[in-house]
Amino acid sequence: MEKYICNACGYIYDPAAGDPDNGIAPGTSFAALPDSWVCPLCGVGKDMFSEE
Repeated sequence: MEKYICNACGYIYDPAAGDPDNGIAPGTSFAALPDSWVCPLCGVGKDMFSEE
């Protein structure tokens, strides 16, 4: 699974790690994240991420 980087702050979403602090289990692909998910560091939406 590909990692995705936030174009606003540089946070990297790693599917292997997920985002457990926000209820996203490890192994969750970026495409499977809910549309309501936002960057945990700066709060921008998924549309502000690009493949690393």
